[in-house]
Amino acid sequence: MKSFKFILFSLILFLLGCGDTTTTNLICPECKMVIDKNQKENTSYIKKVYFDDIGCMILWTKAHNSNLDNVMVYAKDAKIYIKATDAHYTINERTPMGYGFTAYQKAQKGAIDFQDMRLRMLRGETMRNPKIRKQILGE
Repeated sequence: MKSFKFILFSLILFLLGCGDTTTTNLICPECKMVIDKNQKENTSYIKKVYFDDIGCMILWTKAHNSNLDNVMVYAKDAKIYIKATDAHYTINERTPMGYGFTAYQKAQKGAIDFQDMRLRMLRGETMRNPKIRKQILGE
């Protein structure tokens, strides 16, 4: 009886583990945060590598010497993915990792271009930095 319960239990675990993998969430390779497939805002990707925050994408591409021409970001205003180099970035929004950069297809007041956003990210000039945050928000 004990072995029957073990076999039944093992079978149940096996069947649960063999579910539809298309509903599995993605994991950001930089910060290891789970990316909800239904929440696209602030996400970006390179080929099949997805990031939860634009800042994570910048850090990962620098560490992996990746070509930035293929990077796509989710444009908050257009609700589609566009080339990261064509996007306009606000610097003061709430983002998953708190860096503050959000992509838009159309220029926004105070927005910066891709190269400026990348430079600020690599310098640590983000909303995660208390001095920068105070400067941006005027606190």
